[in-house]
Amino acid sequence: MNLPSKVKLVDVGPRDGLQNEKSPVPAAVKIELVHRLQSAGLSEIEVTSFVSPKWVPQMADNAEVMAGIKRKTGVRYSVLTPNMQGLEAALLSKPDEIVVFAAASEAFSQRNINCSIAESIQRFALVVQAARDKGIYVRGAMSCTVGCPYEGEIAPERVAMLASMMKDIGVQHVGIADTIGVGTPIKVQRAIEATLKHYAIDDVSGHFHDTYGQALGNTLAALQLGVWQFDTSVAGLGGCPFAKGATGNVASEDVVYMLHGLGIETGIDLEKLVDAGQFISDFLGRKPNSRAATALLNKRAF
Repeated sequence: MNLPSKVKLVDVGPRDGLQNEKSPVPAAVKIELVHRLQSAGLSEIEVTSFVSPKWVPQMADNAEVMAGIKRKTGVRYSVLTPNMQGLEAALLSKPDEIVVFAAASEAFSQRNINCSIAESIQRFALVVQAARDKGIYVRGAMSCTVGCPYEGEIAPERVAMLASMMKDIGVQHVGIADTIGVGTPIKVQRAIEATLKHYAIDDVSGHFHDTYGQALGNTLAALQLGVWQFDTSVAGLGGCPFAKGATGNVASEDVVYMLHGLGIETGIDLEKLVDAGQFISDFLGRKPNSRAATALLNKRAF
């Protein structure tokens, strides 16, 4: 297999992982999680989102969290910004990167953000331009690229269309997200190939949920096409509020274990990453949702 020699992971646990937790997670815990992730060698961390606290109360402490992080040289801190109001608030906290999002499914777009795909892209055009004018890198998350809870399977042509729209408004990098975790390796490869009609391989990443246990297989399928950047979530935190039964993003620990087993460099200390996952899982009162972390923690116990 002709696989990349090095892979970069963006840990989205502090933002995507925690946003749907029902009980409030204090800012101090979120800050400690970020510190533990960067100590484990993560060079990209999605910290928070600047959304209305009315819609996502868990992220109401966004400015406090960003202000509390002891920034480490070489680490990039990104935040999700859904609109101009969110961007203006985010800019005060000096993120290295902002993330905008749109769906490849019309039904999901309507249910999630109450507008069509085209309307969502129009809204984000202003945000992207304003961020880039400030010299801030813009990443785009393309959700439901292989399946939607309302429309079912998503055709690769829809993904290509969305990638083209993202490119047109100046989004510099796109993540191909299997938001509800229904994808299989061949479907994920088709979505990636559709995206590559508009973006270079270095500007594409994978974001796979593990609802059907396919996330590691989908990661390997993406690696086989040359993708070398992935979103993962420490301890497998997260889920999708619009898809019943959808579990979290693929666990960072599981991906790192697989990558290291393939001889691929990540710059991440797996034992320290397991500690970070154990820290947040202990706070949440449950076990890490990572097979590799569970195995390593059991091994430590003997």
